[in-house]
Amino acid sequence: IKEHPFLRELQDGTLPLDVFRYYVIQDFHYLAGFGRAVATALSKAKEAGLAQRLLPRVATPIERPLHRQMFELLEIDGAEAEAAEASPTNKAYTDHLEVTAAAGIGPAVTALLPCPWTYHELGASLRRPEHPIYDAWFESYASGLLETSTREWRHFVDQAATLGGPQVREMMRSAFMTSI
Repeated sequence: IKEHPFLRELQDGTLPLDVFRYYVIQDFHYLAGFGRAVATALSKAKEAGLAQRLLPRVATPIERPLHRQMFELLEIDGAEAEAAEASPTNKAYTDHLEVTAAAGIGPAVTALLPCPWTYHELGASLRRPEHPIYDAWFESYASGLLETSTREWRHFVDQAATLGGPQVREMMRSAFMTSI
């Protein structure tokens, strides 16, 4: 992923702003689907302790302040973002998250983990561009924005794998591989 042209151009500061603008709007829609999947996962949590740990993942949309900042920098109106359609790839990914979440807590948390984990790792390893807009995006992830979230999702996955039998673990493996 670190070699993806989008990230290379972003780091070089050569990514066209209209491409980044499109990405931010798509990410806005993706996070709505992610939130719906988390809410579904929460509904599947039968243990109070698990439900209490999952609740902040629904109630605290970690990246929404970043979206507000990016919207301002990119002059994106909230209504414009809401009106934009999710791309087919985005829709397929969020559909996968939502359907998988309905299958149970183990597959749900495993399908959800790759997103925060990937962005957390990218934030820790990519160099910041020297670009006023792209720097703000990078700084959010480099600052550890998703550190706690990643740790919690990994905990949920480990717990589900420990409690689930072979069939649940296979569903979890499949969900993870589809999400990456």
